[in-house]
Amino acid sequence: QVQLVESGGGLGQPGGSLRLSCRASGSIFRVYDVGWYRQAPGKQRELVATITRDGNTNYADSVKGRFTISRDIAKGTVSLQMNSLKPEDTAVYYCNGDVTSTLTMRRQNYWGQGTQVTVSS
Repeated sequence: QVQLVESGGGLGQPGGSLRLSCRASGSIFRVYDVGWYRQAPGKQRELVATITRDGNTNYADSVKGRFTISRDIAKGTVSLQMNSLKPEDTAVYYCNGDVTSTLTMRRQNYWGQGTQVTVSS
C-alpha cells in the first residue's frame, strides 16, 4: 500500500517562511512527477508547483519567486519551501504524485491527506 504523507504545515507570519515535506511510504518501487496543490475555504483546489523525476519544475504565477519545490529521490521526499508568505497563501496544502508500488508494478496517482497552512499576524 502506498501513502503520501505531508508534514510541516502550521502558522506562519506575513513575510515569513514555512517548509512542507511530502514523503512516499509503503511498498515503493518508483516515484514519478510530484506536485503540491492547495485549497482555500470556498475555492477550488489549485496547482502550486510540480517537479518531475528529472527535476524540472513548474510554478503557479502567484508563488513564482517565493516558493521552491525540490526533491530527494533517494529519500522519496518532495519539499516545498515557502518564503515571503502572504495571507492569501492560507489553505490546505496537498501533495499529489504518481507512484509505482512493488505490489502492483502499476503507475497510479495518489493524494496526501493535506496539511493546513495559515498565514496571519
